[in-house]
Amino acid sequence: MAENTKKKVVVIGAGPAGLTAAHELLTRAADDYDVTVLEESQTAGGISRTVVHDGNRMDIGGHRFFSKEGRVTSWWADRMPPQGAPSLDDKLLGRPSKLAPGGPDPQEEDRVMLTRRRVSRIYYDHKFFDYPVSLSAKTLKAMGPATTMQVGFSYLGSSAKKLPETSLENFYINRFGRRLYSMFFEGYTEKLWGRHPRDISADWGSQRVKGLSVVTVLKDAVAKATGHKDAKNTETSLIEQFSYPKYGPGQLWEETAREVEEMGGRVVFGQSATRIKADDTGTLTAVAATGDDGVETTYEADYVFSTMPLKDLAAALPDVPANVAAIAEGLPYRDFVTVGLLVPRLELVNETDIPTLGNIVPDNWIYVQDSGVKLGRIQIFNNWSPYLVEDPQETVWVGLEYFCDEGDDFWNMEDDARVEFAVDELRSMGVLGSGTEVMDSHVERVKKAYPAYFDAYDQIDQLIAWLDTHENLYCLGRNGQHRYNNMDHSMMTAFLAVDDLLAGVTDRSNVWNVNTETDYHEANDNDEGKNAASTEKPSTDASASGDLPEVTGEPVEETLPDVGEAVPISTRIVVTTAVVVAGVATAAGILLHRNK
Repeated sequence: MAENTKKKVVVIGAGPAGLTAAHELLTRAADDYDVTVLEESQTAGGISRTVVHDGNRMDIGGHRFFSKEGRVTSWWADRMPPQGAPSLDDKLLGRPSKLAPGGPDPQEEDRVMLTRRRVSRIYYDHKFFDYPVSLSAKTLKAMGPATTMQVGFSYLGSSAKKLPETSLENFYINRFGRRLYSMFFEGYTEKLWGRHPRDISADWGSQRVKGLSVVTVLKDAVAKATGHKDAKNTETSLIEQFSYPKYGPGQLWEETAREVEEMGGRVVFGQSATRIKADDTGTLTAVAATGDDGVETTYEADYVFSTMPLKDLAAALPDVPANVAAIAEGLPYRDFVTVGLLVPRLELVNETDIPTLGNIVPDNWIYVQDSGVKLGRIQIFNNWSPYLVEDPQETVWVGLEYFCDEGDDFWNMEDDARVEFAVDELRSMGVLGSGTEVMDSHVERVKKAYPAYFDAYDQIDQLIAWLDTHENLYCLGRNGQHRYNNMDHSMMTAFLAVDDLLAGVTDRSNVWNVNTETDYHEANDNDEGKNAASTEKPSTDASASGDLPEVTGEPVEETLPDVGEAVPISTRIVVTTAVVVAGVATAAGILLHRNK
C-alpha cells in the first residue's frame, strides 16, 4: 500500500503496552499502517525502564519476567533469547543455573535473558521473615509461640465468621485473620497507599492477592517437599525463579523501540500528548503533543492507542461530559521515589545456603513492614543481575523505594536531603553500619506509579463506557486502564487491541477485561488464553455478591519467563507470609490436640 494511503496510528506512550502494540501492528500489517509512538520522556520503557547512573543501572520498581501467557513469554524470548551459559556471578561462584542449549553467553553477548533465583524477605519488628515463609523452626522462632497461637486462633475465627467485603480491610481479615492483618497489612498498606485499608476498595486485594490462601501455601510446601512442584501449577506469588534481561527491563523495551523503527515506525521522544482532536461524530482525528522546547506538533491519526493515565486522557479529549470529567479527575494514584545507594557492604548477614558475590544477602527485595520507618522496600540490584552493577564483587547497589504523593513533602525534598534521610533509616534498621561509606547515590521520582482503588474509582465504569464511544480509541496498559496491571497484563491489552483492529472488532470488552478473570494464576494448558477471550466487564463493586474480580496475569512482572512486577507487590509477599504462618499455627494446634 502506498505511504499516503496507509492508515495512521498514533501510540501515546513508549512503555510495555505502547511499544508492544506498535511492534505487533508493524509485524503483522506494516503495509497497511503508519505507526508513530509519542513518548513524554527521553527513554523507552515507562515504569519498566532501566536508569543508568555512573556505570550502575537501576530497575525502577523491580520487574520479574514471569507469565502464564504463552504469547507473552514467546514474545520475550524473540527479543531476548534465554541464556546458554552461566552469568558472571554463577560462573564465579560455581552456582548451578538453568541454561538453554545454543543460547547466548551473557559474558559475550548483551541480548540475553537470564534465569534468576527469586529471594525476598519481609522486615517486621526488627526481624526478617523469609518469603515465601517456610514451615520451619526459624519461622516459629521469629514469631514466638504466643504470637503464633494468636495468629492461628485469629485465622480460625475469621474463617468461621466472614465479614462483608466492603473494604480492603475486611478482605484481608477474611483471608488471614485480624491478628495477621494487624501485623502485616494494616500499617504497611497505609504506608503504601496513604489510606487506611478500611477506605480502600476490596478490588485491589482481589487483584494482587487472588488465589493465595492457607491451603495454597501449604499445598505449595507439600509439592516442594515431594518433588511435584512446577511453575505452571504454582501461584505466581510463590514462583521461585524468574527471567530477567541482562541489563534490566529497560533493555527489552529499548530493543523493541529499535525494532519498531527498523520496521518503518517512528518513536518520538520528548513529546507529551496534551490535546486529542475529534470530528463531530466523536471519531479521533489527531494528537497534539508538546515537545521539551514548548513547541506543539500535531500528528494525524486514524487510530489512537493510549497508555496515558485516564485522568490525563479525559483532560485531553474534547467535549467530555461534566460527570465523566469529574470521575476522571477524581481517579487517585500513588507515586514513589527510588533512592539508589552504592555502598561497599550491608550489615545483613547471609545466613542462607545461597552463595553470593561478596557473601551479601541473596534477596532481590526486602519488604519493610515496620511502620517506624517510611521506607517501603529495598532492592538489591546485584541479585537481579550482576550486570546492573559496575563492580558487583566489591560494591552493593541498592534501591530504596518510598511511596508518596506528587507534590508532598517527600516528593519535593531536595535530593541531598532525601539521600540523607534514606541513609539514616537504613542505619536505624541495622541494614547499614554507622561508619559505612556511601560511595554514590541517585534519586528517581516516578509519577502515577500505582493507580489506586478508592475515591472516584467506584464510578470508573461510566468513564470506560464514554471512552468506548470513540471507536478508534484503544486504552491500554496500567495507567491507560487505571488497573494495577503487571507487565504481561499490559502487553496482553496491546496484543488483544491489535487483534481487534485487524479483525474489525469494535467491542473493547476483551481488552478491558485483561486482569479481571479468576483463573489466571491457576491456568493450565487447556485454560491458556481464557482470560483474553472473556466478555465480562470488570466489576467495580466487589461487595455486591462477595465475588471479587481477580487477575488474569501477574504484575507482570513475573515466567521462567516471569513478568515485570511492577511494583509492590509488597502485598503479595505479605499475603504469602501471613498465609503460611496461619497455616503453621493451625497445623500446630491440630498436632497438639492429637497428642493429648
